[in-house]
Amino acid sequence: MTASVSMAAPLSPARLLRRLADWRITLPLALAGSVLAALSLGKFAMAPGEIPKLFCAMAGACTMAPERMATLANVVIDIRLPRVAAAVLVGAALASSGAAFQAVFRNPLASPSLLGVLAGASFGAALGIVLGAPWGGVQALAFVMGLAAVAFGGTIAALFRGAPVVMLVLGGMISTALFAALLSIVKFVADPVNQLPNIVYWLMGNLGQSDLAQVTALAPLMLGGVVALCALGRGLDLLAMGDDEARSLGVPASALRFGALALATFVSALTVSLAGMIGWVGLIVPHVARLALGAGNSRLIPASAMLGAIFLLAADVLARTVADVEIPIGIVTELLGIPVFLAVLGRVRRGWNE
Repeated sequence: MTASVSMAAPLSPARLLRRLADWRITLPLALAGSVLAALSLGKFAMAPGEIPKLFCAMAGACTMAPERMATLANVVIDIRLPRVAAAVLVGAALASSGAAFQAVFRNPLASPSLLGVLAGASFGAALGIVLGAPWGGVQALAFVMGLAAVAFGGTIAALFRGAPVVMLVLGGMISTALFAALLSIVKFVADPVNQLPNIVYWLMGNLGQSDLAQVTALAPLMLGGVVALCALGRGLDLLAMGDDEARSLGVPASALRFGALALATFVSALTVSLAGMIGWVGLIVPHVARLALGAGNSRLIPASAMLGAIFLLAADVLARTVADVEIPIGIVTELLGIPVFLAVLGRVRRGWNE
């Protein structure tokens, strides 16, 4: 009597390449590599292999010279790790919320700024700076005013009858105009020597103010919001067929639409309170993901989150390495975003002509 032992056949090179090309494998690996590169690059250069060795030595599993370990721990843990973690969180939150906005409004130009959250958060931060609030108070005011701006726009939409989505966009436009005017008033009355430069610098976006305690406190909220948006992807795909079709398949269309908007607004407000105004991420990254993977939101939103994190990590490395002084990251994302968006438009235009 013979016993046969079944063993899995080894993967052929072609099949292995196809598996590695799967975005569910490629993007997490690319994100991990980007994090490692961001921790390694800077004015104080180090080999990428030193980063795992540092964490291994800190865990007591291997050895490292005490002087080198102390230096690397100061650079990596105290200085670079908070801003790298903030870049991952902010990039993922902005890109996933941008994809959600574009899906709900069925508009490729929709972004997290559509409902006024960025204008409200900017006013809140500027108000906190003028009032002399500590940095944590400035961030809290930015978050609260961002939500207040969206609530104001939603209230206006509720006061008038009409298509809910259209009225919400109009309410967001009015809210954006109002809070932009309030921001101008605050800038006008701010001390031009001590306060106005801080307001302008914050409005340009900055990851350098992030510390590990703030990132740790906000990470569960931001990651939870991103994961929840990813979980809504399948429902948003059904919603794209129309409200009646979605309801016939058991999807509560209105609840899903406004739930996705609420989640996207929430994580967008958190990004502004953590890092200031960072544009283009929520607009262009979903387009890149859509060109690569198609329009299915069940794939698009998680892929956008990882691509957004990678994009902002690259922008942060450029912001702190290309010049003697750190460039505000909002400027870098705009300079990077414009050519990327032009390339996306060119790709889309070729698709239209084919």
